[in-house]
Amino acid sequence: MDEQQQTYHIPVLLAESIEGMNLHNGGIYADLTFGGGGHSRGILDQMGPDSRLFGFDQDEDAEQNIPDDLRFTFVRSNFRYLHNFLRYYDIEETDAVLADLGVSSHHFDDATRGFSFRFDAPLDMRMNKRAGISASDIVNTYEEERLADIFYLYGELKNSRKIAAAITKARAVKPVTTTGDLVNIVKPFFGREREKKESARVFQALRIEVNHEMEALKEMLQAAIRSLKPGGRLVVITYHSLEDRMVKNVIKTGNAEGKVMQDFYGNKQTPLRAVGKAIVPSDEEIARNPRSRSAKLRIAEKQND
Repeated sequence: MDEQQQTYHIPVLLAESIEGMNLHNGGIYADLTFGGGGHSRGILDQMGPDSRLFGFDQDEDAEQNIPDDLRFTFVRSNFRYLHNFLRYYDIEETDAVLADLGVSSHHFDDATRGFSFRFDAPLDMRMNKRAGISASDIVNTYEEERLADIFYLYGELKNSRKIAAAITKARAVKPVTTTGDLVNIVKPFFGREREKKESARVFQALRIEVNHEMEALKEMLQAAIRSLKPGGRLVVITYHSLEDRMVKNVIKTGNAEGKVMQDFYGNKQTPLRAVGKAIVPSDEEIARNPRSRSAKLRIAEKQND
């Protein structure tokens, strides 16, 4: 891996996720979170000369990492549109899809993107810089109750109402436009020993809302099931309980809500079956890449219709 790729993002659970895809020559694969291209390069190294790999990413910065390989096709789009773009390229079925749901190191380390509270920067957080509303728009325009709901649901913050009230009060005096503005508002609600962790949850909640991450994940998982051929693999790396719960539900029941569906005869309608248990990074990987600490890899196989 060259220095640019290493700097952009270190791929998490690389060997384990590629093994989970069950690659073979002639297969059709999709890396739904291309980013720095680390997983895609690993897949290309192992997938055989007659295979094809589609890499999805909605962020224009990812385009600088496109590999020079005729087997690879880059798709500048949100992964929720997986099925539509596969049809555009005349692909009916895939053999495996991989999604690493983590935010790339590039986004956290690029001060201009506003993903991290380590820098005082414009409060943006959009994965796709061409569209949508920013985190600043949300904290300055959402009603207090709606803000509280976001912090509670997406950040799992128990003091979400107090945080929302403080933001509402502060913005009445002066718009909240930078990451530093936001940190200064929420800092008093967290003890020093938990300040970083709780601040990260505030930023996580806003990032999820800005990018509609839970809705996009739900649509992507359904599109993946639809595109996989029988025996095809769904390989997903999650980083927080909200997305992991959804992935687990889809693997278990075929839907994000975890509701078991039955046919007329009472047989469970489950399109996937889990392959093994969740895989977590080794101590060595966590030491090498601390951002992998909360990662969980889940693998599922599509069953015959």
